[in-house]
Amino acid sequence: MSGTRQRRRRMWSPGGSFAVNTNNILRSLLALLTAAFLGVIVFSLRDTSAKEGSHAPQFSITTDQGDRITPAEFGGKVLVLNFWASWCQPCVQEIPSLNAFQKRFAKDGVVVVAVSIDKNPQKYRDFLKRIPVVFETARDPRADLSAEYGTYQVPETYVIKNGRILRKFAMGEDWTSDDMVQYIQGVL
Repeated sequence: MSGTRQRRRRMWSPGGSFAVNTNNILRSLLALLTAAFLGVIVFSLRDTSAKEGSHAPQFSITTDQGDRITPAEFGGKVLVLNFWASWCQPCVQEIPSLNAFQKRFAKDGVVVVAVSIDKNPQKYRDFLKRIPVVFETARDPRADLSAEYGTYQVPETYVIKNGRILRKFAMGEDWTSDDMVQYIQGVL
């Protein structure tokens, strides 16, 4: 034998016995597992988020107010789709400015729909009793809709018009700021 020691086992088969090199099998198995692991990593790192300028993922969700919302029904109007949770401090801080924003732009056909990813329905309802909102709300406890948009953090908000994503905002905004007001007036 040369410098490395080969491990061979004699295996029995109906046609007779044969030798199996277990080192080669282990190497092949390790290479296969490594390739599978890398494939999973690459697949999970792909960017699935909805991009500015792209078509908004289609969805249909029933709001707490009983309205069925789909992006297509807004036509040329502006839909502000906000993902949030009652336990998220930046989300809670954003709500008063979203309220003021909805009041200011409702006459222009702008509709804010806030989709909560809260799993606990009672905590969600209690939160909305404590902090009333003037915009449409819905709960998506399995986060199916936010996953369609590639949203894995909250708050995150999409401005949608004519079925296209015009802009994405992450980590909370002041919806009453001069810059935001000017931006929305520019897309109306």
